[in-house]
Amino acid sequence: MRRISFLFIVLVFISGCRSEQSMEVATEEASILPALNGQESVELPQDQGRPLVIGFSQVGSESAWRAANTKSIKEAAKHANVELLFEDAQQKQENQIQAIRSFISRKVDVIGFSPVVESGWDEILKEAKEAGIPVIITDRSVDVTDSSLYLTLIGSNFTEEGRKAGKYVLDKMRLVRGPIHIAEIQGTLNSAPAIDRKKGFEEMILRNPEMNIVASDTGDFTRESGKAIMTRYLQKYGKDIQVLYSHNDDMAFGAIEAIEEAGLKPGEDIVIVSVDGGREAFQAMLLGKLNCTVECNPLLGPQLIQAAKEVMAGHTLPKRIVTRESVFTKGTAAREIENRKY
Repeated sequence: MRRISFLFIVLVFISGCRSEQSMEVATEEASILPALNGQESVELPQDQGRPLVIGFSQVGSESAWRAANTKSIKEAAKHANVELLFEDAQQKQENQIQAIRSFISRKVDVIGFSPVVESGWDEILKEAKEAGIPVIITDRSVDVTDSSLYLTLIGSNFTEEGRKAGKYVLDKMRLVRGPIHIAEIQGTLNSAPAIDRKKGFEEMILRNPEMNIVASDTGDFTRESGKAIMTRYLQKYGKDIQVLYSHNDDMAFGAIEAIEEAGLKPGEDIVIVSVDGGREAFQAMLLGKLNCTVECNPLLGPQLIQAAKEVMAGHTLPKRIVTRESVFTKGTAAREIENRKY
């Protein structure tokens, strides 16, 4: 087997040294931690000959996280002198399939995409494989019958993020007696983060038989939907809701607005934990309106570009590249907010 580049090995070693934030990673996975939580720290190899051409299909622009993810990809491509053909799918799978088919017809060197949903990709990925164009998946996973249809998946372990959120709730509510009512706002239906974050969270709260998810609905990762769903929850359950678990920060921010409009104090009357870890979440924690955010790093651009260059150089990539991440609470927000790059 051809060697994995020195850069990948060094980054894996750095990640492994941070044992206090580590998670179980299968042997076929590699872990990459973007130093300083940003992309400028990753050094990319010099280009030789014509620029590398990458076609990338983005989910959409549904959240601040997604905006940071898009910016990271565009800036990393520019920094590495890579020609990037970028398409916004506006959260529609048919748009992504059309974009990927367009990349194939334009004979790009590498195709990258962050899938809207998990299933329904076999046919288009077979077309890419038959055209001899390698495919790199970022952020979200796909469910395909043949895993050779794509080279690697770069991104977070969403199940682990759900477990971290669940563990926080277990610890935070450990002294509360009697039934503990939890409301959940899920991400986009059938998307990998929604499926896995729910799974991981439920795994953890099962350890406390007093905990029960009384309401769960999809908010498509948007602030507006988060507010609308939380408004409905409060109308039905009122003060009986003790914990809110939101699959991303933006939906949590919308829920916070609904909680305040209902005359309650977010972060006090209702414990709120979300996923993403952007700067706005840290500001909300400093105000006492958000209790905890589980980090999901959007700055995947350098890893995508590096992986594409590795492939074109003939190197073999691990099937799974996991970004290691942290958990932040109100107690750590003041110390960490200046370190946020998004």
